[in-house]
Amino acid sequence: MWRNTDVAAFVEWMRKHNAGKPAGERAGFFGLDLYNMRSSIAAVLAYLDGVDPEAAAAARERYGCLTPWQREPSTYGRAVLTEGYRKCEAEILRQCQDILKKKLDYAADDPDGFLDAAQNARLIASAERYYRIMYYGGAESWNLRDTHMFETLGHILDTQGPRSKAVVWAHNSHIGDARLTEMGAVRDELNIGQLCREKFGDAASLIGFGTHTGTVAAASD
Repeated sequence: MWRNTDVAAFVEWMRKHNAGKPAGERAGFFGLDLYNMRSSIAAVLAYLDGVDPEAAAAARERYGCLTPWQREPSTYGRAVLTEGYRKCEAEILRQCQDILKKKLDYAADDPDGFLDAAQNARLIASAERYYRIMYYGGAESWNLRDTHMFETLGHILDTQGPRSKAVVWAHNSHIGDARLTEMGAVRDELNIGQLCREKFGDAASLIGFGTHTGTVAAASD
């Protein structure tokens, strides 16, 4: 959905905006969602290949249990009903923990590279659980997804320093405070707008967008 002319123009503007600024004052462009587990696995392995080949070998073995599901991760939840795939969760969490434990070693020379690898490792751990519980339906999978996005936002803000600010662009269902809608009142769903309001109070502005012209392409089911 980001492969469009508006995002291309924004990235070009950001490049010009950042030109000549010191690293600590540049604006960045980050993803928050937990989809594309396949690319995240590839990113973690590529990073570890460069900084710690021995750890990369261990990561390949741990992520191996997800290999059959990287193209169609939505089918993973059904597979986990069989005993053989239940060990995936522990192995993937252990891999994420191992990367975070080595932050001092890995991040010393390339903090941005470490942030990217750490976030991808967190994404894989969250995505494994997301696709596992999505099979059963209910609010839990939605809440996991938006909690992951909120936590990712927090990691990015923390990395950028105490004066960092962010603009989150997402669908209105993620941005509006879920507590004041049917989402929270009826379906027990939270969202990133609610979590930002709870943590940042009035320092967070929640802005919704609508349209008044044009056409919509939709399916009956």
